[in-house]
Amino acid sequence: MTHGYQNSLAQARLTAISRQLEHKSDSPVRHKCFLSYHAVDAEEVLAFVEKFGNYFIPRAIGVSEDDPVIESEDSDYIMDRIRSKYLSDSTVTMVMVGKCTWARKFVDWEVYSSLRRDKVNRLNGLIAIQLPSGKSAGGSLPARVSNNVIREEEKDIGYARYYAYPNSGTTLQSWVQDAFDARQTRSHLIRNSLARKKINSYCP
Repeated sequence: MTHGYQNSLAQARLTAISRQLEHKSDSPVRHKCFLSYHAVDAEEVLAFVEKFGNYFIPRAIGVSEDDPVIESEDSDYIMDRIRSKYLSDSTVTMVMVGKCTWARKFVDWEVYSSLRRDKVNRLNGLIAIQLPSGKSAGGSLPARVSNNVIREEEKDIGYARYYAYPNSGTTLQSWVQDAFDARQTRSHLIRNSLARKKINSYCP
């Protein structure tokens, strides 16, 4: 079985999990989290959901080349559609950082829409989590995420947070809660002025 085929199976499983939980309500301890990831990391993301899915409500259906919305030249329209069609009623966006996540234009679009708050878009909290492959390959943060992960004298001072792979579900739960609360407490720190990424960057 090829690695690509395994990733396709993992993506299908992630989509199924997301749809099963589509109408499940947030609770004081479990928030709906949209998982933004590169398709090549689908197996790792599925393993993450299977291990920690009791500590958040996963939403894992993202933008793809097959979606006609991406052919529009209207950036505002695209971002509004991403919010309504994919981010849905999630309150926190988790960017799952592998080797080439930074290069994926759809990850940039999903983060861009997550950081908008207007008549259509509801602001999401934002965290990035380093996948094991991202750590071993030295994967970088997507630029829009990096702009919101700011540290000064070993203290986080930006809107978003970047974490190593969690060692427990309760740790992950505390990270999600912090991101959920940041929508009210740190929204003034959001940096979302980068132009929408037009194409995928080359990632060797």
